[in-house]
Amino acid sequence: IRLPFVTDCPSGCAPFISSQFSFIPTASTNPKAALKSKIVAEFRPQSLIDELLLYKRSEDQIELKEKQLSTMRVDVCSTETLKCLKGKA
Repeated sequence: IRLPFVTDCPSGCAPFISSQFSFIPTASTNPKAALKSKIVAEFRPQSLIDELLLYKRSEDQIELKEKQLSTMRVDVCSTETLKCLKGKA
């Protein structure tokens, strides 16, 4: 690892400073870090927003249909009524 401030110090301290910072993972040495940086670089928030809006609309539609069904009084024994409901859905 080459740290920018290490090159500015006297010649005897550079190896010491580099050894003190050897625990810091870099993308080239750590595959997880490379994957994370790739995910961050390819992240497109608009597609996530579109998916969330689609999900929200779907949830709202389900809630509306549940409310409509709860307000209806239906005779579940009547096959004609069930056919009509099926046709409306």
